[in-house]
Amino acid sequence: MRHNETSWGGVAEWYGSYLETTEDSYQRQVILPNLLRILALKEGDRLLDIACGQGFFSREFAKTGAKVVGADISSELIGQARAISPKDITYHVSPAHKLSFAAAGSTDAATIILAIQNIENISEVFAECARIVKPGGRLVLVMVHPAFRVPKRSDWGFDEDKHVQYRRVDGYLSGSKEMLTVHPGRAQSEVTISYHRSLQDFSKAFSKHGFMISKLEEWISHKVSGKGPRQKAENIARKEIPLFLMLELRK
Repeated sequence: MRHNETSWGGVAEWYGSYLETTEDSYQRQVILPNLLRILALKEGDRLLDIACGQGFFSREFAKTGAKVVGADISSELIGQARAISPKDITYHVSPAHKLSFAAAGSTDAATIILAIQNIENISEVFAECARIVKPGGRLVLVMVHPAFRVPKRSDWGFDEDKHVQYRRVDGYLSGSKEMLTVHPGRAQSEVTISYHRSLQDFSKAFSKHGFMISKLEEWISHKVSGKGPRQKAENIARKEIPLFLMLELRK
């Protein structure tokens, strides 16, 4: 995929509708409250929401009084963001590795939420983040946990003898690029692209561009299984095996 293309443009309408209408989403119930706690934004703080999509998190950040700018490579998603956001949030159609609208050291904090695994050229992205974040500023990443959710190389399993649900991982250290179906089971469905990297891949890229990990948290699913023979095992597994990884980086 070339840098000026996006696998999310084709699903912009569905994704925007999902975020705005689904009260029980991971974004609303797990990621948002934890992000607000981690960021602890104050009136006048400058925040750049990179790969912001249709602005779901940008709008929530702006409610704190922060000065929020959003950027996304998808013109379709930015079109949605502009249509439904307050006018004091500025949006740009821009790839994450080339934020030419932003001056060096112009933001206190930057976020990349559930997007880094859809971006190919992460070294260039972190280099650009290092340019636009002020000295002492932060970059906060949230991603599907790369140690437990490896596209097409991990899955849930169930041990009938021990009555334990477990996470099976068939590969981890090797990087990969996978086409993922947005709506599994449908006769026709859009696809998105996901890139897998190990934790050491990320750590090396951070160090190369002057970032240090200042906080690390692993967030679990809020879902609860319905009644059934595996209910207890499934609920325990959700609490033991995190779904998301949050990394706060300091420049």
